[in-house]
Amino acid sequence: MDQMWANRAASAEAAITKRHLRRLWGMPGTQLGVVAWPAARRYRRFATWHYWWQAHLLDNLVDAQLRDPTPERLGSIARQIRGHHWRNLGSWTNSYYDDMAWLALALERAGRLAGVSRPKALKKLSEQFITAWVPEDGGGIPWRKQDQFFNAPANGPAGIFLARYDDRLRRAQQMAEWIDETLIDPETHLVFDGIKAGSLVRAQYTYCQGVVLGLETELAARIDDTGHEHAERVHRLVGAVAEHMAPDGVIRGAGGGDGGLFHGILARYLALVVTTLPRRVAADETARETARELVLASARAAWDNRQTAEGLPLFGAFWERDAELPTTTAKHAEVVDGAVSSSAIPERDLSVQLAGWMLMEAAHTVAGDESGAVAGDESGAVAGDESGAVAGDESDSPETGAGG
Repeated sequence: MDQMWANRAASAEAAITKRHLRRLWGMPGTQLGVVAWPAARRYRRFATWHYWWQAHLLDNLVDAQLRDPTPERLGSIARQIRGHHWRNLGSWTNSYYDDMAWLALALERAGRLAGVSRPKALKKLSEQFITAWVPEDGGGIPWRKQDQFFNAPANGPAGIFLARYDDRLRRAQQMAEWIDETLIDPETHLVFDGIKAGSLVRAQYTYCQGVVLGLETELAARIDDTGHEHAERVHRLVGAVAEHMAPDGVIRGAGGGDGGLFHGILARYLALVVTTLPRRVAADETARETARELVLASARAAWDNRQTAEGLPLFGAFWERDAELPTTTAKHAEVVDGAVSSSAIPERDLSVQLAGWMLMEAAHTVAGDESGAVAGDESGAVAGDESGAVAGDESDSPETGAGG
C-alpha cells in the first residue's frame, strides 16, 4: 500500500512538473507554477501568478522530498522559493495575512524538513502575524490589512506556523481559543468562515476545518495537554468533518479557482492528525483512524476518477466525479476582490491539480499496516520497509514521466 501511494504521488508530481513548472521570465535559478493548463500566453509569462497557490506548490515539493529525497528536488524547492520572492518584487509579504501564512508554513517546512532555509523571511512573516493580533477589534488577525474581517483561513495557518516557529506557542494558543470561542457551530461543530464587523459569516469551507485541525493537533502535541482540551477539539472536529463534509467518505470539493485547494488542504491536515496527534486515550485512536480513512477513501476516489493526458494524471475538482479534460477555449479563471474564481472547466486550474497531488502525498503519509503504522511524519523520516507494498495493478508503477 505504501509503495502504491508513493507511485501515485510521484505521478501527480510529474504531471505538475511537466505541465506547470516554468522559469520565471526566463531567469536561471527560478521557477513558478503556471496557473492554468492549457495555458494562455499571459499565464506562461506570469502576468498572473497567485501568491498563495505558489506557496502550496512549495509545500507539495517538501512533501515529495520527504517521500523520495533527491538532490534535484532540493534544487526545485530552492528555485520555487527564489521565483516566489522575485515575482513578489523582492518582498516576502503582501496585503493578505492568509496568503502570508501559507507561505510561512511552506518556508518553515522547507527549512526544517528539507534543509532549504530562509530565516530572514520567516522572521519577517512572523512579525506580520504577531503585530496583526487585535482582540480589541474582535480578532484574531484579519484576512487582509486594513480590514475588519477576521477569519479561520488567516488565523488557522498563522497559528500553526507560530506553534512550530520560535516558541510562539502562547500566541498560537490564543488564536486557537479565539477560533473555538467565536467560530464553532454549536450544532454541527464545524468551523464557520469568520466574523465581520461583529457579525458571523456562517459559510463552512473544508479548508477552514483543515487549518483548525492542524492548529489544535500541533497544540495537543506541543504543550502539556493533560486535560486533553486540544485533543478533544480534534476528536470533535474530525467527527464533524466525517459526518457533514465527506459524503460516502470522500471529502467534498469546491470547484476550481481558490476553491480548488480547499479539500486538498483538509486532506493535508487530516494526515497531520494521523501522524502527530498523541495517543493518550481511546478517542485519540478513533480520531486518527477516522482521519486516515477519510484521506484514503478520498484518494482512491480521486485516482479512480482521474483523466490521463500525455501519460500523466489529471485530477477532478470533485474527487467523486470523473475529471474533465480542459481546453483553451472555455472561460478562464478571474480575480474578483482578492479571490480567484473558477475556470469554466475547473480541472484547468493549477489549484485543482495541486490539491490532487496534495491528496496523493497525504495518502502516502497515512498508508500503513493494519495496526496503524505510519509511512512518514513531520519529523522528516520516511519508513523504508516496503515489504508490505501491494502489487498487481497498473497503479503499482508511476505513470509515464513520474519522479523527481
